[in-house]
Amino acid sequence: MTLYLIGIGLANEKDITVRGLEIVKKCDRIYLENYTSLLQCSKEDLEKFYGKEITFADREITEQGDEKIIAEAKDKEVAFLVIGDPFSATTHVQLFKLAKEKKVAVSVIHNASVLTAIGEVGLELYKYGRTTSIPFLEDHPQLETPYLMLQANIYAGMHTLCLLDLKPQENKFMMIKEALETLETIQKNKETNFLKEDTLVVGCARLGSEDSVIKAGTLKEIKNFDFGKPPYCLIIPGKLHFVEEEMLHLWSDHKL
Repeated sequence: MTLYLIGIGLANEKDITVRGLEIVKKCDRIYLENYTSLLQCSKEDLEKFYGKEITFADREITEQGDEKIIAEAKDKEVAFLVIGDPFSATTHVQLFKLAKEKKVAVSVIHNASVLTAIGEVGLELYKYGRTTSIPFLEDHPQLETPYLMLQANIYAGMHTLCLLDLKPQENKFMMIKEALETLETIQKNKETNFLKEDTLVVGCARLGSEDSVIKAGTLKEIKNFDFGKPPYCLIIPGKLHFVEEEMLHLWSDHKL
């Protein structure tokens, strides 16, 4: 028997790979993690398309109940569905590691993730520095890690991808405006000034979907732009090649 870690893509029920779908259809138990990202369809849409019943796996079930999932995979075919790619969120490495330690067969079916979908923006993927997450400030009042990573990337001339916090069960998603204000708050506390009102930033919403939005502009402009529904991410470009500049012009209302 086997534990399958299956990436289901970024948009809807049809983004799963052919191989992934074939495996899901033969599995005895199917989990869907629902705390690292947001799919543009419902669990019911997935169940109808897959022809299978699906169980939500929140953070507690995945991280505290991983022993149960592994135990099931000892005598059943178990699928663990992940929005995007199975390893785009590091939390799923533990599930893979535990399966290996327990001598349970584990197979990974990869898919698109935000880490590859951002290529559509036009910034060279190999010029991104460390990716950072921006959590809700009320949960981390002493937060400074995202700003320190941004600072290091800026020094190195690298682009910074910021993944924004979300709490799907509470229907709470960090807005791009809120993410920028969080970085500004940290900057104020550290008495530095890497971010200014005319700093070039790129906001993205629903990457990988048909109604995705990419918008480049000054920090002030992007804070006031309506990106529609989640999920969102934020990019702060580093040193730009002229081709990258030309690409960002496509996502802006004026010459940057």
